[in-house]
Amino acid sequence: MTKARILIGDDEIILTATLKKILGELGYAVIVCNRGEEFLQQLTECKPDLVLLDIYLGEVNGIQLLNRMRSEGSDIPVIMMTAHSDVALAVRAMKEGAADFVVKPFDLNHLGVLIEKNLNYASLQTKVKLLQEELEEGGPRNAIIGKSMALQRVLETAEKLAQGDNTTVLLEGESGTGKELVARFVHQKSARSEKPFVTINCGAIPKELAESEFFGYEKGAFTGATERMKQGKFELAHGGTILLDEIRELSLDMQVKLLRVLEEKRFYRLGGTKEIAVDVRVIAASNRELIKEVEAGRFREDLFYRLNVASIRIPPLRSRPEDIVELASSFLQEFCRRFARTVPKLSQESVEYLERLPWKGNVRELRNAIERVVLLNNALVLTPEHFAFLRSSESPAVGPDHFGGRKFILEIPPRGIPMNEVVRELILRTLDIVGGNQVQAAKVLGLTRSKLRYRMEQLGIQPEQRTYRSSV
Repeated sequence: MTKARILIGDDEIILTATLKKILGELGYAVIVCNRGEEFLQQLTECKPDLVLLDIYLGEVNGIQLLNRMRSEGSDIPVIMMTAHSDVALAVRAMKEGAADFVVKPFDLNHLGVLIEKNLNYASLQTKVKLLQEELEEGGPRNAIIGKSMALQRVLETAEKLAQGDNTTVLLEGESGTGKELVARFVHQKSARSEKPFVTINCGAIPKELAESEFFGYEKGAFTGATERMKQGKFELAHGGTILLDEIRELSLDMQVKLLRVLEEKRFYRLGGTKEIAVDVRVIAASNRELIKEVEAGRFREDLFYRLNVASIRIPPLRSRPEDIVELASSFLQEFCRRFARTVPKLSQESVEYLERLPWKGNVRELRNAIERVVLLNNALVLTPEHFAFLRSSESPAVGPDHFGGRKFILEIPPRGIPMNEVVRELILRTLDIVGGNQVQAAKVLGLTRSKLRYRMEQLGIQPEQRTYRSSV
């Protein structure tokens, strides 16, 4: 990738040719405009990161061009170029929105420092704006935590795909598995890491506002568009990465518009007449298999194949229980810092209990559970009882060898024990674990529900009991 794109607006052909050569050798992509009437068109088409603009661009006043840029909502940094006799005009331009000015003939080293300084400042402003949006949305920004082989394979694949600077990536996995974190990981490992990372939650945007959210709008484009202009998320992500989360929620109409942008890297703002070019890497995410959405007619086949250049499936938390303790410990540290609490320990019984739960909400559900426990308890050691609220009619995914937070061990007394007592004990303990849910108990015991009910009747276990306790 080039360091940045610079648009030079000056009618001195020799000067602009020299600047183009020198700045090009420094790694910048340079676009030259020698005619004032073409400047605004070039500004829209080449989407520069910085502008070098002469006070006089032929017969056109550079300050007027600057005012036009600012009135249209452009916040691209502009360095004005001027002769000694026009320094007062350059100072006026600073008051009207120019980032800096340089006097001709100028020192190229000094110009290089000014360019770098203003590019860094503009990049910092963009990051601050995006961080403010993230804080307003309240989205968690945790690091990827886990040591399981399944997660390590995901990260290895993501790191390889990050090297393809423009490769579109499709992330699939259940809600709460960390698709956004993996997308950020790809961005951070890529050559675009110093540029913006922007997220659009396609499922959270009302259908009628989707286009303006994606591509921005001009003043008066629709009722309520009272601002002079608003940049869309694609413009904000220029040079960086954009994550289209829950992309299957996009309407078919927006899918068509998105496909065009992916293919041409150009779009119009809502109500706009000028095409805007962008350079972004697209990562799409879905909590359902998009190919099945295509088969059901809810997602365009051509868009699916355009997105599915490279894909990563993120495994659910229940398939990598070895990550649960590490995640839970990290969340305990986080929330105890936030709420000024002493960090408790997880007992071995609570660890085993957490590892057996199905975690249908995945990492997000675990995080929410830890937050609740920290808020409601001051215990120094957390036991399974502290997580009792996680039990529901859809019981934990326990196996027939786990009971009461420990492995089931059959103890036979020296005097012996009738087989019916063993079976009764087994059924009672199972029913206690699953909260009385006979369907789940039958599944754990490897029986049909009718067979279980027959055994319960035989052994005097009442089906109307709400809580079951062992007779031993």
